[in-house]
Amino acid sequence: MGHPSQVDYGAERELSWSQRSWQYELRPFRGMWSDLRRRLPFYKSDWLDACRSANWLTVSTSVVRIFFINLMPALAYVLDMYERTEHSYGVNEVILASALAAILFSVFSVQPLTFVGVTGLTDLMNYTIYRIFHDHYQFDQTMYLRIQAWVLIWAAGFHFLVAIFNVCDFTRFITEMTSDTFGLYVGVIYVEKGIEQLIQEFSLPGHDNSTGWLSVSIAILFCVTVYYLTQLGASTYLPFQLRRTVGSLAFVAGCVFWSGFSHFPKDSIKEVPISYLPITKSFFPTWDRGWVVDFWNVEVRWVFVAAPLGLMIMLLFYFDHNVSSVMAQARKFPITKPAGFHWDFFLLGITTLVSGILGLPVPNGLVPQAPDHTDSLSVYEQVPVADQQEKDGAGAPAVEPMHHTSVAASFLHISHFPRVRNVRVVEQRLSHLVIGLLTLGSMTRPILVALSMMPRAVFAGVFLLVGFASIESNPIVTRTLSLLQDRSALGPAAHTPLRRMTIVRFVGIQWLFFAMTIAISQTIAAIGFPIIIICMIPCRTFLVPKLFTPDKLATLDAPTADAPAVMVSLGPKDENET
Repeated sequence: MGHPSQVDYGAERELSWSQRSWQYELRPFRGMWSDLRRRLPFYKSDWLDACRSANWLTVSTSVVRIFFINLMPALAYVLDMYERTEHSYGVNEVILASALAAILFSVFSVQPLTFVGVTGLTDLMNYTIYRIFHDHYQFDQTMYLRIQAWVLIWAAGFHFLVAIFNVCDFTRFITEMTSDTFGLYVGVIYVEKGIEQLIQEFSLPGHDNSTGWLSVSIAILFCVTVYYLTQLGASTYLPFQLRRTVGSLAFVAGCVFWSGFSHFPKDSIKEVPISYLPITKSFFPTWDRGWVVDFWNVEVRWVFVAAPLGLMIMLLFYFDHNVSSVMAQARKFPITKPAGFHWDFFLLGITTLVSGILGLPVPNGLVPQAPDHTDSLSVYEQVPVADQQEKDGAGAPAVEPMHHTSVAASFLHISHFPRVRNVRVVEQRLSHLVIGLLTLGSMTRPILVALSMMPRAVFAGVFLLVGFASIESNPIVTRTLSLLQDRSALGPAAHTPLRRMTIVRFVGIQWLFFAMTIAISQTIAAIGFPIIIICMIPCRTFLVPKLFTPDKLATLDAPTADAPAVMVSLGPKDENET
């Protein structure tokens, strides 16, 4: 393979969890140094693996797919920030923030598969802070950006402390109970933002309801066509590699086609005026200011007011970024190169600091895009039906634990989704760097003009599509729906060994935390929603085991971080640890 063995992750090995003392756990720079030493022998192959002829198609397809999947949601969220912060953030800011994160993490991170960019939770934090200081203290955009700079300076400092003292190790206690709840919350927030974008189309000055209904039509048609094409990639239609390519590029094709659809000729759809993505001068901030925020021109009291807000952002990123990293290197992907959480969280602190100084929306790990990035770099092969039947025994379907299953929804009349095997992942940095450079190039005038021709309805469709995709396969939703099924009508493979009340109690806890998170997000206290998510971790560790027997809990839940390449950074498991 051209790189060190899959088994030997380097000379510096972590002690297993039971062997650790607090003195060892909190030893400054231990985790960062170990991460670097383990990954350094692989750095050369991280670049060369992308250049092999066998990987060219995989890498190039990944670049196109992830470039759009990263940029389009970021632009969709900047539309929301643009309106809610009175133009403090715009297209150029979100492009520069995305490019900064992609370039920095592709070159310097230990985990280049983890994709970092601007998320909806960044949007929520930004406009909530703006509401606090604008509505209650009458701060204008300039003062807001100064306060936001101090918030991110504090957040960067907390990032550095967490990385230096190895606190990322506690990511090992995050289980699917917590990460699924967080994933459902993110999906619902996406759908909510999509609906909000469409509602605004009905109230544009000088426009009537036809504008709103055309926008709704474009958004729904975008969702339906991209969803169908993506499902096609998992079906039995067309040859295997062709349908995989179609499914991978469905999002790209949808963005291009439905943007063009809104520009159909005169005496047709173009007669209905709809709104498009607002742009400004190339390589300049949206607001009339320099790139560097003069954060030193504030009263000292506001510097300390920003500290707890910075802590909230660090708590959010601690969960969001580390879970994104874990999902990008989950056990289902045959990852061979070691992970490193401490160094990457320190690097995230640097991007947070730079974002504050430049007045950018701060990037962090992307929950939907991170595993998509790894999936796009995966080489799959189809498992013949005969081989699967021989493996499962007399044609009986393989039974998996509940936390490994999901319900695939489709309206394509697909009765059979073929099994595929992930042969290998092209673990390299080049595609990530190319995406970062392409993103930076989007600030040039020709690309900005092209982006300005995209209707807001397409971005609303992006919200709805990503949100729905996250919700439909979420285990909380599928398990809740399973409670409504008539078990006597189900085949043996669909039966679970658990009683309904056991499932009700488990998902009930998840729905409770989800409801609390959604509720606080709709108030001025939305900045505190990361606390609820973080509180789920001790709840799962100390309270939930008292409500379920170990065997039932093992069926319902599993650690989010369990891949060997991941655990080598967080602390290898003991042989008797489940």
